[in-house]
Amino acid sequence: MTEHPDFTALRVERREDRVVVELHRPEARNAINARMIDELHRVCAEMEASPRPLLLTGHGTVFAGGADIAELRERGREEALAGINSRLFERLARLPAPTVAAVDGFALGGGAELSYACDLRIATPEAVFAQPEPGLGIIAGAGACWRLKELVGTSVAKQVLLGGMRLDAETALRHGLVAEIVPAAELRERAHALIDRMAASSALALRMTKTVLDADGPHPLADDLAQAVLFESADKHDRMTRFLERKKR
Repeated sequence: MTEHPDFTALRVERREDRVVVELHRPEARNAINARMIDELHRVCAEMEASPRPLLLTGHGTVFAGGADIAELRERGREEALAGINSRLFERLARLPAPTVAAVDGFALGGGAELSYACDLRIATPEAVFAQPEPGLGIIAGAGACWRLKELVGTSVAKQVLLGGMRLDAETALRHGLVAEIVPAAELRERAHALIDRMAASSALALRMTKTVLDADGPHPLADDLAQAVLFESADKHDRMTRFLERKKR
């Protein structure tokens, strides 16, 4: 991939008919931090100015291992109300051209929510989607509480969000969260084949179709209000501290 010199958390390849973005923080399982959020906003701005299909994937054998907990622990009410992650994911969801997430390995927490914000997902047999946020004293506040319900239905969404169920690739396929399961070695090739099919259609027709499909959708303010309360709780801080301390052992 060609890498923009100003990007450190992403690798970006620009083609005439698509853009390929790889989440690239191998030292942190591609965890989503402030730098990655900023760089993804820059990608979105580019895609808004010059609409093309987007392929989003992760470096190595993980899509994204959630948000950066060390950063998340220090966020308070004001950061929650700013919707740092949720506003980006909503911007991604509203891009005028179709988006595809190619998921290998873990898509946890904010990483799963990032994939939900894409129009389509394909996965390897090793893919796992999960929302561990309540165990850290917060909600899945960047779209999972309403977007996952739209994707897989209320019952399955509650099993994931309240019951802590992980969706492996077969379960995700069965409930329509992913379009297909492909071998890891073929993941990007098959994702590009999907975008090839899109590229054969009218770009304007796809844009209008997406606009109509996505009308009357989300409620990100509710996410931000709930998260604002939880970000101020001692329980959230303590749980994230214990998580970070366990990682040091």
